[in-house]
Amino acid sequence: MPKRVLQGVVVSDKTDKTIVVKVERRFTHPVMKKTVRRSKNYHAHDEANAAKIGQTVFIEESRPYSKTKTWKLVEDQAAAAEAAGTAA
Repeated sequence: MPKRVLQGVVVSDKTDKTIVVKVERRFTHPVMKKTVRRSKNYHAHDEANAAKIGQTVFIEESRPYSKTKTWKLVEDQAAAAEAAGTAA
C-alpha cells in the first residue's frame, strides 16, 4: 500500500528535528452545497532542520517517531509532487 503524501505550509519549526505543517482541504458541504475549507496541523520529522516557517513542503506517512509525530518531511520535492498528483 502506498504511503500518503500531503502538501502544506510550515507553521512552526521551534522544536529540534520537528516541524508543524498546516494542511488545508476543500470539500463541498453535503447540505449547503458550499465549498468549505478545513485545515489540520501535522507534526512531521525533519532530520536536517531544513524547513522554515512559511515554506510549502510535502510530508509522507512513516513509522511513529513519537506520540504525535507519524509523518516525515519528503526530501525530494519533485518526486513528492508527482506522487501527490500535482505539479511542483
